[in-house]
Amino acid sequence: MKRIHIIGRKNSGKTTLVVDLVRHLTRQGLRVGTIKHTRHHHELDTPGKDSYLHRQAGAAAVGILSPDLNAVFWPALSGEDAHQRYQRMLTLFAHCDLVLVEGHSQMDGPKVEVWRASVAETPLAASDTDILAVVSDDAAAVRTPVWPRSDVALIAARLQELAE
Repeated sequence: MKRIHIIGRKNSGKTTLVVDLVRHLTRQGLRVGTIKHTRHHHELDTPGKDSYLHRQAGAAAVGILSPDLNAVFWPALSGEDAHQRYQRMLTLFAHCDLVLVEGHSQMDGPKVEVWRASVAETPLAASDTDILAVVSDDAAAVRTPVWPRSDVALIAARLQELAE
């Protein structure tokens, strides 16, 4: 899975950038997958529905096929780390040319930070050498390249280079 993490602080513009990138890259003919990482515990399935009841009964994985959408739910295995969970997702994203992960700054893999001076005084990249670039239209005091947020085509091209 060619996976790149788009990271940044809350309200830095991560979701907006991911959406812009998906639109741009898909217009170029690429198949782009996305994964939203969250540290919060959410019930992704609907309590009381059949699929939820299947999981509660102990199913190792539950799939839903509707006329327009497919979904698979499976619990994280005890002791399974994030890397192993991404590996398990690999087959579901095998048809994608690129996978953009929104968040998950602690995970290994290429990371690009979205930063706005109005949200945080300093970019995470100022102290995190694992961040390969900063996306911002503000002046950022970092050693990594700064890609202008207003140039989605440039950002997309650089991400494709990172994925290779």
